[in-house]
Amino acid sequence: MSGITIRRATPDDAVELTQLSFETFWDAFAGHPMNAPHDLDEYMRRAFTPEQMTSELADPKAIFTIAEIDGEMAGYSKLVLDTMEPRITATRPIELARLYSHQRFLGKGIGKALMERCFDDARELVRDVMWLGVWEHNPRAQRFYEKHGFHIVGKHVFQLGADPQIDLLMQKEL
Repeated sequence: MSGITIRRATPDDAVELTQLSFETFWDAFAGHPMNAPHDLDEYMRRAFTPEQMTSELADPKAIFTIAEIDGEMAGYSKLVLDTMEPRITATRPIELARLYSHQRFLGKGIGKALMERCFDDARELVRDVMWLGVWEHNPRAQRFYEKHGFHIVGKHVFQLGADPQIDLLMQKEL
């Protein structure tokens, strides 16, 4: 993983992180035939604004981590403390709400580096379970999470615009 720098996001990162969030979400989901362009557009216009990112960065329960290569944002993760869904079995949960790598950095170890940092952060915060929701039509991401020790424990709805999509709930005991 040489050349990757991992650091905490700060409020000063809001605009650049908004752009990275928008681009990585678009790259991950825009080309899929199950995603209607208007639903994707509606969700993204709401979820990825500088105002929304500033608010999320200010949330004391959120931990944003940025991966950089040569000073350029290449990926990011977002952990959220103390959130739960039915079927998650935890006393002190932490949610992996986002983990994205920019398309041109796929295969460079960004996801692995961010995942390792998330596990380190969760253990440092004495969390017993990390959990996440991953789209049922995203087998690549599912394999990535399985490779890192997550297993499916249930399902929930992720609202993409007007489209109620199914996410698989996965968890890993820490």
